[in-house]
Amino acid sequence: MSTWENDIKRSLRDFLTVSQLAGDQINPNDIQVEFLGAPHKPPSRIPAGKMAVYAFWWNGVWLKVGKVGPKSHARYTSQHYNAKSARSTLAGSLINDPEMNTVTGFNPQNPGAWIKASTCRVNILLPSERNKELLSLLEAFLHVRWQPKYEG
Repeated sequence: MSTWENDIKRSLRDFLTVSQLAGDQINPNDIQVEFLGAPHKPPSRIPAGKMAVYAFWWNGVWLKVGKVGPKSHARYTSQHYNAKSARSTLAGSLINDPEMNTVTGFNPQNPGAWIKASTCRVNILLPSERNKELLSLLEAFLHVRWQPKYEG
């Protein structure tokens, strides 16, 4: 098992305790995890009845952590790969990072191709009937735990 996958598993085990301490305990069976190693294909949709926290990992570093509700299909499937999307996307962050000019294979005109080819992605799916604050808590917990490069 890779480092990033182990990091996710450890973090989710700890999050189970956090959710319990917060008074909104989640059953481990209610958490579905999709590991998309590099190269990866972006998801085509958020599964029905789900909301998600997703994250991108590259070269030992978490790059971006985000969350989506059950109706945020574009944010979940395509916006982070598109240079013309909002600046708060992974693609926008990469384009604005001067260090990326030194990364082999990165083209600021097509950051999505590099993201798909070079990064790993995780999708952590929760039932959409759960409290939306639980999703926010998971996202915040992972921000603190992983310290993604393109947050804040």
